Amino acid sequence: LSLCSKLCYAIGGAPNQVAGSAASFFLQIYLLDIAHITPFHASLVLFIGKASGAVTDPVAGFFISKSRWTKIGRLMPWMLACTPFTVVSYFFMWYLPPFVSGRVAWYLIFYCLFQALTTLFQVPYSALTMFLSTDQKERDSATAYRMTMEVLGTLIGAALQGQIVASAHVSHHCTVNPPANTTDSWHDTPSFPDPSDPLSHQVIYMIAAGVIGGVYLLGIVILFLGVKEKDDPYALNSDRAIPFCKGLGLTMKHGPYVKLTASFLLISTAVQLEQSNFVLFCTYAADLRNHFQYLVVTILVSAAVSIPIWQKFLQRFGKKCTACGISWMIPFAVMLVTIPNLILAYFVAFVSGLSIAASLLLPWSMLPDVVDNFRLQNPHRKGHETIFYSSYVFFTKMSAGIGLGISAAGLEFTGYKPGICRQSDDVILTLKILIGAVPAILILVGLFILLFYPITEESRKETKLALEMLR
Repeated sequence: LSLCSKLCYAIGGAPNQVAGSAASFFLQIYLLDIAHITPFHASLVLFIGKASGAVTDPVAGFFISKSRWTKIGRLMPWMLACTPFTVVSYFFMWYLPPFVSGRVAWYLIFYCLFQALTTLFQVPYSALTMFLSTDQKERDSATAYRMTMEVLGTLIGAALQGQIVASAHVSHHCTVNPPANTTDSWHDTPSFPDPSDPLSHQVIYMIAAGVIGGVYLLGIVILFLGVKEKDDPYALNSDRAIPFCKGLGLTMKHGPYVKLTASFLLISTAVQLEQSNFVLFCTYAADLRNHFQYLVVTILVSAAVSIPIWQKFLQRFGKKCTACGISWMIPFAVMLVTIPNLILAYFVAFVSGLSIAASLLLPWSMLPDVVDNFRLQNPHRKGHETIFYSSYVFFTKMSAGIGLGISAAGLEFTGYKPGICRQSDDVILTLKILIGAVPAILILVGLFILLFYPITEESRKETKLALEMLR
């Protein structure tokens, strides 16, 4: 693979991360403090939206597996077709409708559409890894380029959204340290701008959505012009495509895939909880409301810079050994929860970025190894790649949706009030648990499951030789 092909492939996936990052970090606080939706309804929007995206994964895998080869490939037409509709749904997801009673339905519809359409892009895009090259090192290299650009996309999304919309979440009369004669009424003072001011709501969020929509269009053009999709390099003309339902059943019985998926769906849920609650935690639990956008940027810069380092590390020490780096964020997150200090917060953000980078790179680097292992055991079947990738994305989205729904419901149960300067002690405690304890437990359990993952560096080499003989 040429450097240009790897870069174009990597850039093509960045827009999904730009939009996803903006939604992960800011959609929950947008729904609560700008759209004035209750935490319960926000939890419904987040959970049902994630669930709709998850349900779309196997559906997308089914139809893509039935697709015929065209002049531009089998996967590329899907990505080209869904991108314009994705941009439109993303734009209206941040639009503040003039009516109040139907806002929950509005955001639910467009968030579900956005999740479903990004799935129609993500499944063929991630499966495209298997059709770039037959060499494991080349695929790992392309995956490292992809994850670096996706983390940069996450950084761009959070930075763009954070810098553009920060003014909508900063109140001039909410001080970090309340005056000595603070009364209970100060706690109930709204921190959001006047809803009648369109500049603070609609225009700001429309500008951010329009910029990110433009990034989407640029990314798909670069992907189309710079990447050439290759047909299945192992399949014989006599080989038959594996039926989707049968293939799905076989993947669910494939030991390496089950262990990999179980491990990283817990780890990805932990990362999602950190992302979705971090801005709320900084605003209400750590008195860092004026620094949250810079802390988010610190996390993502750290993650982007460390992806190439983790790639070198896994090449030298193996992928299972590299997974230990995911656990680094646990002690520092607990420290931030117990000692909410500004300097410590930036240090925690830096270390968390390192761990998030490892959690992003590893599953997408290990999944091709699982697909190769399955190919070796089923040598005369083809078309299973999209089944693996669609079902993996399905499980991670479902787990993340459940986690986000539970976290928003927890805020509702403990009495979260949109836009007030200071939340109750119960809400603050809930945010601390969602940032510290829950992700720590999920990561530890996920890493424990990964200990039983059977594919080692030696078995990877044996599989590579066996597949070369098959070719």
